[in-house]
Amino acid sequence: MERGHQIEIRNTAYFRHDYDGEHADLRRLYEQAKLDQWNAASDIDWAQPLDSDGGLIADDLVDIHGTPFWDRLDPAARVELNRSVARWRLSTLMHGEHGAMLVCSQLVENVAGQDAKLFQATQVVDEARHNEVLHRYFVLRLEGQNYPLAGNVREIFDTLLGTSAWYLKTIGLQLVAETFAVSLFRMLAESSKDKVLCQVCRRILQDEARHMGFGMLSLPALVAEASAAERREMEDFAVWALQRTLTGIFPLAAYEEMGFSRSEIDEIKRLRRARAAGGDETAFRKFFRRDLHVGLVRNLRKVGLITPRIAPQVEALGISLAAA
Repeated sequence: MERGHQIEIRNTAYFRHDYDGEHADLRRLYEQAKLDQWNAASDIDWAQPLDSDGGLIADDLVDIHGTPFWDRLDPAARVELNRSVARWRLSTLMHGEHGAMLVCSQLVENVAGQDAKLFQATQVVDEARHNEVLHRYFVLRLEGQNYPLAGNVREIFDTLLGTSAWYLKTIGLQLVAETFAVSLFRMLAESSKDKVLCQVCRRILQDEARHMGFGMLSLPALVAEASAAERREMEDFAVWALQRTLTGIFPLAAYEEMGFSRSEIDEIKRLRRARAAGGDETAFRKFFRRDLHVGLVRNLRKVGLITPRIAPQVEALGISLAAA
């Protein structure tokens, strides 16, 4: 049975009658996007064998690695859990890329500038390719088994698709969700046991840098010229996007599938929080957290959305404003 859900939306389309460019930097971004296109079917070495123990990601990216929970698993169960956690994280990314494709298709309609429209058209193609390449990975490496759309990811994209303001879509997608995805893809590219997954992540990263560039180029002037009410709306939306993106990143379904009890999962979550608070995270996890937080603070600050009003809310999420 086909899986999916409908979202009732009302999007404002701006049909431009003048096709001259007016934003040289965005036009350069569009030209670069044309040069950077790649083919998910032929530019990945899909035939490359998995020459590891069967795990897909570094074992220390599995939450229980280095704990008694891990020690009591036999080698086969460790590989199975590794693959389950990888499937969960890649499922989240695959669903997110599909959602991004839908949001960007709306942005083509409701941004006003010609250069912005042209660039967003290329991002629709990019996000479609990312969704395709991740789905191919599932089919060819994971027997086509992916996890359903997570609740927080659905809420994020239902909200982004339901708002008609292009700048709120851009804040939620390019400034927050894309920054999270970039950090995760970068960590996977550097740490995966599977060379094919490394290739996939590096190819995607090649595109994602441009996507964040759209927000960096299109938002600063708008934020600077916004009224007090408009600025408050953008700041609050940024905080909302941060909260939804940074919650729900625990692979609960993977642990449930492996047969862990509710009390065991609660203990794993507690251990995870304690290790993070005490600086006892693995090298890869520290890299991810540092890279993500630095990117979020840098991007939000660059467009003018880190203000004294929302700074305490941002820091309450565990993000240090001294990170960048």
